[in-house]
Amino acid sequence: MPQIPEKIHELTVGQLSARSGAAVSALHFYEAKGLISSRRTSGNQRRFSRDTLRRVAFIRAAQRVGIPLATIRSALAELPEERTPTREDWARLSQAWRSELDERITQLNRLRDHLTDCIGCGCLSLDTCVLSNPDDAFGERRAGSRLMTERPPGK
Repeated sequence: MPQIPEKIHELTVGQLSARSGAAVSALHFYEAKGLISSRRTSGNQRRFSRDTLRRVAFIRAAQRVGIPLATIRSALAELPEERTPTREDWARLSQAWRSELDERITQLNRLRDHLTDCIGCGCLSLDTCVLSNPDDAFGERRAGSRLMTERPPGK
């Protein structure tokens, strides 16, 4: 991995990519979404401050655990510009995401358990399958995957 001398305070997009492990296209995407920022040189080249390395690491870690980019952007907006996110920042922000992740884990466990049940029966019935027809109250009245509007009696 290329080392950046201490005297260099700004990185090119290629240097940031090499150091962070993020593709150049991902860095451009992050910038377009407001997650990171750069300044432009007189030749219209991007230059990123060194703290962007830690911000990219923060973004990638949050993405790995399934945090949406909009939530990451909101979290980064709480941090002062030009300051590297610290361990304390991560602890505070990740604590706020904990309940959301716990709920997702619960949903995924439920999905996994239903998938096992479904594979066990092999029917994939629209009448009874918890994957194809979850919590379908109308399934008790009629079969099928679509809800048809009911006609009043006599029409």
